[in-house]
This record gives sequence, structure tokens and C-alpha cells, in this order.
Amino acid sequence: MTTTAPGTPPAGGAAAPAAARRPAALRTRKLIPWAFLAPFLGLFVLCFVLPILYAVHQSFLQVRRHGLFGEEGRETVFVGFDNYARALGQDTFIDSIVRVLLFGVVQVPVMLGFALVLALLLESASALWPGFFRALYFMPYGVPGVVASLLWGYLYTPGLSPIIDVAGLVGLEPDLLGPDTVLWSIANIITWLFIGYNMLILIAQLKTIPAELYESARIDGAGPLQIAWRVQIPLIRPALVLTSIFSIIGTLQLFAEPQIISKFTVAIDSAYTPNMAAYTSAFTGNDYNVAAAQSVIVALTAFVLSFGFLWLVDRKDRRR
Repeated sequence: MTTTAPGTPPAGGAAAPAAARRPAALRTRKLIPWAFLAPFLGLFVLCFVLPILYAVHQSFLQVRRHGLFGEEGRETVFVGFDNYARALGQDTFIDSIVRVLLFGVVQVPVMLGFALVLALLLESASALWPGFFRALYFMPYGVPGVVASLLWGYLYTPGLSPIIDVAGLVGLEPDLLGPDTVLWSIANIITWLFIGYNMLILIAQLKTIPAELYESARIDGAGPLQIAWRVQIPLIRPALVLTSIFSIIGTLQLFAEPQIISKFTVAIDSAYTPNMAAYTSAFTGNDYNVAAAQSVIVALTAFVLSFGFLWLVDRKDRRR
């Protein structure tokens, strides 16, 4: 017969509380990542999700005033898709969408083409001072869009622009702020601002390519152009898709640059881009509900174009 000394816990007694504490510890560990994510998620919901939901809500409402000057009161009523019909019935708003789509079809490939060439050159084995030139090309992105637009606005203005003065020496008289050229002058500003940003995204993807692939390609007799075309570009395809999506969305959100350049020319009206049209509806026409509908239309257009582009890329990949 075995005896237990006084004060000694029975066998297994210490293990039982420890086992009971394990589920609580596991639950605590699972909550730790959410604790780190909580500030971001809170700001994301507060500054992104809720404004979108509020805009969608406002787009289905309309404020009706009673009396000649609204002195008899006003009421907010649900009008369904009436605000969307009014927004799409504005020729200036439709023209602004067509204008930015034309802008994107030309500007986005040009900008990404330059960014790709710069990324490939700076990541080539023969590149000199790549760190210095990466910083140099990225520097314009650090300039706020409003400041950049003001700088370029003066460079486009006759009598102030050294560009126009130099062109005049060779017999050229470019009208960089005319009705037919101002859109491409704005495209130049956007390209100058964002080439370095997109270049860095592509460079980051290029740095993930294993050195063994380059060595194998050189052993097989591939030159720099063949390595770029057959090794580097296919392997940075995800980065190219990402920058394309960002550029498509950014094109539809065009606002600050044309808004500033409009102070230098009469060729830009108050509804030159979709965002400018929504801004005008809200703060000039005092019609916040139509402005909300216009904003939702722009967001849906960006969504359709972005996912349409992804679908085309994915379909092309499946065919290979």
C-alpha cells in the first residue's frame, strides 16, 4: 500500500490545470494578429468603407424644397435610379468619361513602357550608379501633384516658358494649352510624376529573379535583349499587371492636375474629368445627390475596367 506525504498533490493534479490553460493560451495567440490589424481595419472602415456606403446611400436620395426659395421646408425622398439617369443625361459628364478613357489608352502604355525600360536598364549588369539614378527618377513622385501642375503650368505658358522660347528659335510655335493639346500636356505631367513610382515596383520584382536564371540564359547564348524579353519581362508579369491596375484606377480619378491647369487656359471647363464634374455638381450646383451618383458611376467604371483587364490577362495565361 502506497502512501502520499501530507501536502503533496495527487498524481496528475498539476497536469490538469496546465491542460486547461492551453486552450486559453491558444485563443490569446490567435487574437494577437487581429490586435495588430485593428488600427488599420478601423481606419479602413472609417475612411474608406463608410464613405463609399454613404455615397451609395446618398445617390438614391433627393432633397426636395417646397416654396419658391425653399422657405416652406424641405424633405429627403427616395428616388431610386433617378440621380443616375440625371448624371448620365449630362453630355458634359459622358464627354469627361470618354476623355479620360482616351487619356488612359495613350498615357498608361507610354508611362509603363518608359518605367519598364528604365527598370531593365538600371537592373542590367552594366548599369552605372543604379542607386543614384533610381533616386533621381523617383524624385518627381515626391513632388505633390498640385505643385507639379503649377510648375508645368508656367512651363506651358507663352512668355514664361523656356520650352516655348527654345522652340521659337527653330521656328516652332507650340500651343501647349490649346484645346487639342492640353489633354496631352496633362498626360506629360502624370507621366513625369509616376514613371519613377512604377519603375520601383518593377525593380522590386526584378530583384526576386534568381541569379541562376541569368547564368543559364547566358550559357545558352542569350544576349541582353533576349534575357530582357524571354526571362525578365515574363517573370515580372505580376508587377506589370499591378502597375496597370493602379494606372487605370488613377486615370479615372484624375482631378488635381486638370483643376490646376484650368487656371492657365480656357480649354479646360469645370467638367473636364469625371471627378471634376462630380465636384462641380456638389459645390457649384449644390446637388450632392447627383454628385454621389456620378462618383459611384466612376467607381463602377474603374471596377469594371480593372477586373476586365484582369480577366483578359488571366484568359491569355490560360491559353498558354
